[in-house]
Formats: sequence, C-alpha cells, structure tokens
Amino acid sequence: MKKLLMLVITLPIFVGCASITSSKLQPVSVQTVIDGKEVSGVGCSLTNDAGKWFVSTPGSVTVQKSTGDMTVDCMKEELRGREVLVSKAQGMLWANIIAGGGIGYVVDRNTGAGFDYPNSITVFLNKVSAAISSNTEPAK
Repeated sequence: MKKLLMLVITLPIFVGCASITSSKLQPVSVQTVIDGKEVSGVGCSLTNDAGKWFVSTPGSVTVQKSTGDMTVDCMKEELRGREVLVSKAQGMLWANIIAGGGIGYVVDRNTGAGFDYPNSITVFLNKVSAAISSNTEPAK
C-alpha cells in the first residue's frame, strides 16, 4: 500500500504537463508539387485559431500549436493548392489526464502545448483554370 501511495504522489513529478516539458511552438516544413514535380517560390499561408504565418516553398516556418487544425493555402500565378494539417494530442497529454486528474490536460489544451501538427506537408497544386472548369457544371 505504501508503494502504491508513493507512486501516486511521485508520478505527476515524472510525467509533467506538456506546457512545461514541450514547446508551444513547432516548426513546419512546406513543399509544393504539381504533376509529381516540386515547384519552388510558391507563397503559402498557414492558419489556425492561434494565428497566421507565411512561407515560400520549399521552406519552414515556426507556428504556434493549437487544438484546432491548420489550413495551408498556397498560390503562385495560376497555381493553387490547399491542405489541412490535423492537430493531434501527444502521448504526454493523456498521461496528464491519468496522473493529474485533468488539471494538466486543461492547461495543455488551452496553450496547445499538448498537441502537434505533422512536421512536414506537401501541398498538391492545380492550375486555376483546370480547377474551375472541373468544378463547374454546364448551364441548363
């Protein structure tokens, strides 16, 4: 019983909340591709509920983490592309729920520190004229 009590008391010390042990910021690399070929010099904006960041491809930008997904919009002349980065909970976040009774979870959720986006994204580009013509129906 004493060992179990000591484990319960010391476990939160070793687990720590992600807000303390992880950064609230994350670098994300972006590349753009059309027809299987990389296209450089494409301007992209990355947007989530914590802010908006800009990068020219291929390149990296440091974004603020969030529980919300991030939209990546890219464009250059007649080329456009959009992808969504899904925000996923880190394993440390779940340990906070178990060990800390949820207090660490609330902090990590509010700061975004307990969540991550994929480290890199490939945005597939389309020509605007092709995208418009394939999305429109003939007049009736």
